[in-house]
Amino acid sequence: MPDRLAILACGGALPVRLAAAYPEAVRVGLSGIPNDLNGDVDLHRLEKLGTLFDALKAQGVGRIVLAGALARPAFDPSAFDATMVAVAPRLMAAMQEGDDGLLGTVIAIFEEQGFVVVGAHELLPDLVAEAGLQVGPPPSDADLRDATRAWDILGALSPLDVGQGAVVAGGQCLGIETVQGTDAMLRFVAETPAELRRGVRGVYVKAAKRGQDLRVDMPAVGPRTVAAVAGAGLSGLVIEPGRVMILDREETLQAALDAGVFLSARSL
Repeated sequence: MPDRLAILACGGALPVRLAAAYPEAVRVGLSGIPNDLNGDVDLHRLEKLGTLFDALKAQGVGRIVLAGALARPAFDPSAFDATMVAVAPRLMAAMQEGDDGLLGTVIAIFEEQGFVVVGAHELLPDLVAEAGLQVGPPPSDADLRDATRAWDILGALSPLDVGQGAVVAGGQCLGIETVQGTDAMLRFVAETPAELRRGVRGVYVKAAKRGQDLRVDMPAVGPRTVAAVAGAGLSGLVIEPGRVMILDREETLQAALDAGVFLSARSL
């Protein structure tokens, strides 16, 4: 059975890290969906899924990792090949759902073609945050109460497939991560009037959705996340151990120290 790895590269640092760790892997991308591999990738049109599958099989690919931020592209139905015609109704229906619903459908389509979908965290286990990780000033009791409240909010929203992050200050929810992403949410929080923050700084919590398939869209934080948390005036961030990745770990941890915010991996 073919076992060569392919990286389906989308946006962000994760595909770059995977490509460096697995230089022998086939690198593919989708036209119209940005990736950061600097052109070192074979691009395929989403409308021509059959061509993509054939190319992967011809190169002996048996495993594939979907890495990075997968945007929801527009389709040109007039360009569909036979494979895309067959799966388009399922994909279009899934696009009306949350990210988990869409990505679950994508996984199923690849598996039906005989590919094994693996998670980036399985290939790069050193990226996964370990329980007990603590950098920066220790969170206060008030910070931990806010973090617990944010954790509860994310748990309640998990069945609705909404987001992986929330900000709470003084028990008040200031932001919930939605399709716009973490940076947009934290910019919004930064603009929140002081009187709504109840005189405290607040905490950002990042966690996987309950029941989420971690082979795709596993939550991740990096130096930009830390900078955005500090820019929003928050005390720090709490991430779920074992289910959140830290990209560019040394740079991320140093960024927290430099900004005077905490980064803590703990279950709440």
